[in-house]
Amino acid sequence: MSEIDRRTGMETLSEDECWSLMKKTAVGRLAVSIGGVPDIFPVNYVVDGRSIVVNTAPGTKLAAAVFGEGVAFEVDSVDEDRKLGWSIVIQGTGTEIEKLDDLMDAESLDVEPWADGYKGRFLRIDTDRISGRRIPGHD
Repeated sequence: MSEIDRRTGMETLSEDECWSLMKKTAVGRLAVSIGGVPDIFPVNYVVDGRSIVVNTAPGTKLAAAVFGEGVAFEVDSVDEDRKLGWSIVIQGTGTEIEKLDDLMDAESLDVEPWADGYKGRFLRIDTDRISGRRIPGHD
């Protein structure tokens, strides 16, 4: 159940609320470290159980997510007119999905990249920590 921080007025989301909200969106940001320098990539994703699956191409983003120290993944929704929204951050581990059965399962999730071009590789983000906050809005 959510709790309101009396000092900030922000609502702390429960883990279940975080996963429920994340299932309603398709774009997030993957944060990785490349040579000790942080970088962030917008990605399409789908929630699979208590993990995130991203369909991507081979390259820097995938390599940094798999071979780095860990990843962060952020999703949010903002209504600027009503001054409300929510933000969820996951910290975890990235692994490339490589086994045939797992690849077939990932394909069936229908992670639909918005960017053109064949992606063909799948990244799973297993969650070590998830946190979320909501700004309730103002009249």
